[in-house]
Amino acid sequence: MNDKPNFLFIITDQQRADHLGCYGNKVVKTPHIDAIAGAGQRWNRFYVANPICMPNRASIMTGRMSSLHGARHNGIPLSKDQTTFVELLRDAGYQTALIGKSHLQSFTGLPASNTYQPEAGKTQPTSALRDAYKNNRHSKDYDLEVAGQWNTPLADRIDGHFYGFDHVEVTADHADLACGDYLLWARSQRSDFDQLVGPENAIRDNRINSPQAWRTSVPEELYSTTWVADRSAAWLESQAASDQPFFLQMSFPDPHHPFTPPGKYWDMYDPDAIELPESFGKGQLPPILAMQKALQQGTDPRDNQNPFAVTEREAREIIALTYGMITMIDDAIGRVLAQLKASGLSDNTVVVFTSDHGDYMGDHSLMLKLLLHYQGLIRVPFIWSDPATSGVAATDDSLASSIDISTTLLARAGIQPYNGIQGRDLFTSTAPEAIMVEEDSQRTMTGFDQPQRVRTAVTEQYRMSLRQGEDWHELYDLVNDPHEMNNLYDSPDHADIRRDMAEIMLRRCIALQDTSPLPAYRA
Repeated sequence: MNDKPNFLFIITDQQRADHLGCYGNKVVKTPHIDAIAGAGQRWNRFYVANPICMPNRASIMTGRMSSLHGARHNGIPLSKDQTTFVELLRDAGYQTALIGKSHLQSFTGLPASNTYQPEAGKTQPTSALRDAYKNNRHSKDYDLEVAGQWNTPLADRIDGHFYGFDHVEVTADHADLACGDYLLWARSQRSDFDQLVGPENAIRDNRINSPQAWRTSVPEELYSTTWVADRSAAWLESQAASDQPFFLQMSFPDPHHPFTPPGKYWDMYDPDAIELPESFGKGQLPPILAMQKALQQGTDPRDNQNPFAVTEREAREIIALTYGMITMIDDAIGRVLAQLKASGLSDNTVVVFTSDHGDYMGDHSLMLKLLLHYQGLIRVPFIWSDPATSGVAATDDSLASSIDISTTLLARAGIQPYNGIQGRDLFTSTAPEAIMVEEDSQRTMTGFDQPQRVRTAVTEQYRMSLRQGEDWHELYDLVNDPHEMNNLYDSPDHADIRRDMAEIMLRRCIALQDTSPLPAYRA
């Protein structure tokens, strides 16, 4: 057996921390994930660096904030010039594999944003000089995950590794619309597979009438969650005889919307038994009021990636379906953990579980993500189970961030991080005074007249969010107001707290300035 630990890194998509039994949820059934926590350590204050898929996944890979690695929002791929922690593992002799969702590059293949508009009377730069970065990531090298062009396996279209991963079997998109390598496999299993997916092919069920929810015709055994688990188990079995340590990232596209749990998971949870969040129906922020008005007037299509308001019944239905998706993932994880043990690998494998960001899931009557940094959106699960130290469940209440994952994994592998990594080793360092969350939206959404740039600082007691170009901001006392219903930003009684938080945010922003590249000792 090798003397380096193996790693099984499990990541879900758009899952709140409180949507797990081990985080206090009394309804959703997650016994296998709970068992990982029961034999390891669980962080209660773990926050994303960015509450959007591509930026936070890039932050996990690089250990850097999105303002530094440059993938500020969906639609900007992670540059191949950015070093990833997986590359360091690979360089140190690890077998590296990614099975499931990657989303380090764009799915759509749409051209670069048209926000760069010609100015009258001025000479226009050539396309190569329009951007501050000449490598502006709009070349064929960054079209590898475009769904419409995915006619052959990703592994056949890469030269060498993929951001450090030698073995890749990748999905794109979500729910029963998942595609990529998974879709190529599904079509090989059933020639009529394309006639099973989407709302137009759904099984009729009048019990559910919520947006982006349909009873998929895809059977459980052909659903993406099953494929990710089966391919992961097969890869683990192939590693049993190897002397090399491994890092496997098992990445599920669920429980991200649309809400399409297959088979028995569709009606596993009764919407009538779902409790609404404490903040449901509450909140006076301008976008909340605007989304509620759009719901009442029927002017919000609610069929895309933008957040939207829901009725009480819709909230219960969507949460129930999401629980079904989560339990399916938990069952899949149980099968993979069983394979890990059967292959004789569990005694030397660190198992890590997290998600890329959360979801409103009815908080303040909203669904999905973007724009408002409530706890349900920015706080995610993080669980670490190490056979060298596990046995008794432990919890950690210190502030932690997605950028800390890479540094902690490298430390456990005995590998020195690269210059410019911003995360900390969660086991040997002190938590910062604040966690920073960045968001730069790329489009205008309901309740706003411009794309949003938001910066959030979270301390032991408070959360403050500042946004560019708006006349309102947010400040919440998370100890006395955990559901963030009382905005204190303009409260005269909290002027000192607001000032202190602004200074903390500034200090943290300075600490997160780039230290790469290394300078010469003396110029």
